[in-house]
Amino acid sequence: MGKRLGSRVLRLIASAACAASITTSALAQQDVAAFYKGRQISMLIGSAAGGGYDAYARLVARHLDKYIPGHPAILPVNMPGAGGSTAVAHLYTLPDDGTAMAAIQPGSITKPLYAEAGKIKYDYAQLVYLGSANTEVDLCWARADAPVKSYQDAFSKELILGASGEGDSTHDFATAEDNILGTRFRIITGYSGTRDVLLALDRDEVQGVCGLGLPGMMAQRPDWVGNGFVRMLAQNNAIGSPKLTRLGVPLTADFARTAQDRQALELIYAQQQFGRPFVLPPGVPPERIAALRQAFMDALQDPDLAAEADRMKLDISPLSGQDLQALIGRIYGTPAAIIERARSALVYSAPR
Repeated sequence: MGKRLGSRVLRLIASAACAASITTSALAQQDVAAFYKGRQISMLIGSAAGGGYDAYARLVARHLDKYIPGHPAILPVNMPGAGGSTAVAHLYTLPDDGTAMAAIQPGSITKPLYAEAGKIKYDYAQLVYLGSANTEVDLCWARADAPVKSYQDAFSKELILGASGEGDSTHDFATAEDNILGTRFRIITGYSGTRDVLLALDRDEVQGVCGLGLPGMMAQRPDWVGNGFVRMLAQNNAIGSPKLTRLGVPLTADFARTAQDRQALELIYAQQQFGRPFVLPPGVPPERIAALRQAFMDALQDPDLAAEADRMKLDISPLSGQDLQALIGRIYGTPAAIIERARSALVYSAPR
């Protein structure tokens, strides 16, 4: 009799605790809904209009409000510059109450690892990560009429590449491959985004681009892949896409001469694991962070978003905010020797 009574008491305690937890969660949801009702969230886009990052950010913006309690309006604002760092710098000037977020390039997150001490003002490890809309396998592309016909050719022939600035994959991957692997890329920087790089490629002002994935190319110039205007030289990756590997597109990391060189490339390429990251400034209340992270994942599983992404030829493979936050922590814990090797590689190539 005593054991049955004790068991009943434990069940009652557990039920009460569960009910209290549900009540607390419901109250938090109500508080979040009350806060966001009638408000607007600014979504800073750290790239120029018309490119792949812009396409993903605006796609998310069109569907995110449905899943945020209170249904605030989402206002996308393009703020290109410094590989996404301009948007982050502005994000820090906005209220940290959950009414501002940013869609940035993944390279801007890893860039502080390699920058000179004090050069970057903000601690990217302290940002709040909502999640990433996809993982990416970036590629080196070249015009079919360029002298470089394969990645192996890039070790003996010059290829003129278009790129944005430091921290962007179009700059960092080609620069690292020049300085670690010994390719002969001549990198023309200063383009505001991949849209402008592809325009320059179309005009034959440059001969190729590295650090641009197949979804990004298909979103902007889908005909180029089908008609053979461009060719895929290599995957800027240490693991790569099984599909592309089966097609015979090599991995750039396989050209590394030493284990440390390969590890440095793996660190530089790590940003592809979070190809389209969305962030909040530090200090946002925890209940709003939880609500926004859940809304982000729900939006990326929305059938309407999936159908729209399919029409736009955008790959959706979301990474949760919790998983992305943990991944950033591991990247920032990379051994100093590997970080130093990567840092020494991420400088502009000497003029040839």
